Amino acid sequence: MKVLICGKGGSGKSTVSVLIAKNLKSRGYKVLLVDADESNSGLHCLAGCSSPVILIDSLGGKKGAKDKMIQAFSKESAGMMPEQKWRIRDIPDEYLASAHGISLLTVGKVHHLGEGCACMMGAVSKTFLSNLIVGKDEFVIADTEAGVEHFGRNVAQGCDMILDVVDPAFESFMLAEKIQDMCRDAKIPVFFILNKVEEQVREAMFRHIPREKVIAEIPKDRDIFMDSLEGRELGKELPEIESACEFIESLKRKQ
Repeated sequence: MKVLICGKGGSGKSTVSVLIAKNLKSRGYKVLLVDADESNSGLHCLAGCSSPVILIDSLGGKKGAKDKMIQAFSKESAGMMPEQKWRIRDIPDEYLASAHGISLLTVGKVHHLGEGCACMMGAVSKTFLSNLIVGKDEFVIADTEAGVEHFGRNVAQGCDMILDVVDPAFESFMLAEKIQDMCRDAKIPVFFILNKVEEQVREAMFRHIPREKVIAEIPKDRDIFMDSLEGRELGKELPEIESACEFIESLKRKQ
């Protein structure tokens, strides 16, 4: 099952992605964590991984990746990528970082001033996720950039489920509404994780987010906050993540 995690900047997408990946690993699944956020460079720290190999850089940078994709076109494909499929086990080890049995693949990062559009990174993410075959004992958790640009690039196309992380901010509520509309058009199921929940804001959040679509309410947690603030590996387990993963696992069984 491929789960795409999205939300506004600062909502806690990366934290939730790592916590879910760790919990699914503890349940006996093989987990591939995909960093598809071109701007945030701290996901590997939260996962406890060494500095990741950047896939785009390994392909010769954005231009090199573009050239390799163009070379893959055939006359019969009419400009589309060929339908080459691969499995997690087919990914060369040199493209992966790992920790505690979780593998991390980092698609691309913006490194320099004026280096241009990050669209090629989105194209590689879309192609990679769309063509990836996931086994019964495997999960792919994809952490995306803030906002909805990945929907515009159709990165979500190859995923089975969208998880929107919502924090107590009006911008987050408006984004959640837009994501629901896009997922409805794409016919991809979407669910929500409420993050940084305090009692005084809980009901206000539910005025904007449908209760039946919320699979977890994560309260403010100082330990998680300090790990994220210092760029340390997330070391705490949360019961709310446990229940969210039980729900995700139940959907996988129905596939």
